[in-house]
Amino acid sequence: MNNNNLTIAMPKGRIMEEAIEIWIKAGLPVPEDLDETRKLIINMKHVQTRWILAKPMDVPTYVEYGVADIGIVGKDVIMESERDVYELLDLKISPCRLSVAGIPGASSKDSVPKIASKYPKIAEKYYREQGKQVEVIQLHGSVELGPIIGLADGIVDIVSTGRTLKENGLIELETIAPITTRLIANQVSYRMKQDRIKEIIDRLSPVL
Repeated sequence: MNNNNLTIAMPKGRIMEEAIEIWIKAGLPVPEDLDETRKLIINMKHVQTRWILAKPMDVPTYVEYGVADIGIVGKDVIMESERDVYELLDLKISPCRLSVAGIPGASSKDSVPKIASKYPKIAEKYYREQGKQVEVIQLHGSVELGPIIGLADGIVDIVSTGRTLKENGLIELETIAPITTRLIANQVSYRMKQDRIKEIIDRLSPVL
């Protein structure tokens, strides 16, 4: 890691759009033509900064292993990935919640209910802490399909407005945790590049 350069892992998609807005408000440099580029790595040599455009679930991995010094990521991804990173700042963007949902009034036919989720670790931990035994089935696509097609009794997923649940005949049953987007840092980078990282925190904090 070059001690002068700072590498930022940015998640592609909605979070990045909201993060860029507060980045600009804070007077922090943003790459030009970000909407049009197909590049996955963007170097801004004039400010000694590099952006890695990544899948959200990969951001904590890049940060933990030090290929990125800092990253922007949802609290849900931090909880699921269980990566060893510093959580520096709640950016208060992309608010939503992790919830349990299911078909109203449905009861499980099995002694061990099945729960479909993109977040198997979170789901398993939540039910274990509740003292309930469930079988967690990991899905990568629309988990709402699980109860509809009879694969699962319920789901653990991100809920924003609840519209997707409603349109698919599901209701929110329990809230596991509120979710917002966080700024995270590699532990070594936080010590070695403290001035640069602190400057970002100091600039972002007033605009949140």
